[in-house]
Amino acid sequence: MRIRRILSIAALAMFLFVCACGTSGAEQEDIAPPRLTREEEKIAVLSEESPLFERRTGRNGDPFDCVFLPENIVFGEGKADLRLTKTANGYGGAEYRTRQKFSYGFFSVSMKAAKCSGVISSFFTYTGWPWDEIDIEFLGKDTTEIQFNYYTRGQGGHEFLYSLGFDGSEAFHEYAFLWLPDSITWYVDGRAVHRATEDIPSADAQIMMNVWNCKGNDGWSGKFDESFLPVGASYEWVGYSPYAAKS
Repeated sequence: MRIRRILSIAALAMFLFVCACGTSGAEQEDIAPPRLTREEEKIAVLSEESPLFERRTGRNGDPFDCVFLPENIVFGEGKADLRLTKTANGYGGAEYRTRQKFSYGFFSVSMKAAKCSGVISSFFTYTGWPWDEIDIEFLGKDTTEIQFNYYTRGQGGHEFLYSLGFDGSEAFHEYAFLWLPDSITWYVDGRAVHRATEDIPSADAQIMMNVWNCKGNDGWSGKFDESFLPVGASYEWVGYSPYAAKS
């Protein structure tokens, strides 16, 4: 089930509604995303005035040679564009993240991916330390695929590539994950497509989106092709519905 976009960018920057959403330990195909209604949705529309989000300034770390620049996040026409550009000293990417942290629940985004070899566009949760992270990532070399991954206390190695059946750079689609104490289930346009059940992250985390170039890891991201710059990903909204354990 697709989550409806109920707010326009011209409306208030954010409406927050709480929804309790329990689930069972059923198999992947039996786990449906939370059934949300207009009154229960918790949606943040991305805008210049949103009090929920902040732009990040700083380096993305070696060997990526990328600095996150606040000016590379541009709002308009009902969306936020996160861009990667060439700068005098290298490359400038973009990162937009929540100021607060969130726990277990249903996390969703409506986005279009950046299409450029060596460029990553993403939606994910991130803790910092201990390093817990849950990822939805596009590798710009092939935007007909999407990668799901997670880290628990700094341990990764859970990458899974899923073939979408469409090009994620051409239109907005909803991507999501349901993060529970014993599992993570990823969704594409409301359909469960992958599930993990081992060593699940537990630390509260920020909701994040970013676009950046990957150099020195060509086998994963593809060889970075700066001739495509500037390039970017577009985001319409993000959603979060907290998990409430059954008593």
